[in-house]
Amino acid sequence: MQKLLSEIRNCEVCKAYLPLGPRPIVAGTQNSKIVLISQAPGRKAHEHNLPFKDPSGRKLREWLGVTEAQFYNPDNFAILPMGFCYPGKAKSGDLPPRKECAPLWHDAVLKRLKGVKLTLLIGKYAQDQYLGKTSKKNLTENVTNYTEFLPDYFVLPHPSPVNRFWTIRNPWFEADVVPELRKRVSELLSVRA
Repeated sequence: MQKLLSEIRNCEVCKAYLPLGPRPIVAGTQNSKIVLISQAPGRKAHEHNLPFKDPSGRKLREWLGVTEAQFYNPDNFAILPMGFCYPGKAKSGDLPPRKECAPLWHDAVLKRLKGVKLTLLIGKYAQDQYLGKTSKKNLTENVTNYTEFLPDYFVLPHPSPVNRFWTIRNPWFEADVVPELRKRVSELLSVRA
């Protein structure tokens, strides 16, 4: 597993398209209990070379009900973005994740994750990729119907500050979905490997 992650971290397939150059961010061990399949690292994550080292990460840890130490323990969480490098800035938020990463690396990583009990699909890019034809027409419908995708996947909106208006318009998410997420995460993290 560590050899594969090292190979990914040295990947330069998208080098010509990345404004800050390649810096693939990925984490996990064969014992990881929960996989986070997300969008792509943000600028701050790129600068720190650490996934979710930004306001999105703080919000995600809040939703999960975990500490930074729990979150960054790769035996707890494997982090597998759709695009491993910061894609650059868009008008609102960041550009979409590069399309090369998931087909190139995801299957190889997922095959080596032997202890996974829960996969979180964070944002529409991950949901469209992994839910396929069962994905609803938009993120809100996916999250509203999150129980349809269990036990394989738990779907979430992206925790970016850009999406704060989504959570304001959809108060049921933090009232109903987040408590269920925290319960599942807490149960999984309390189990010894």
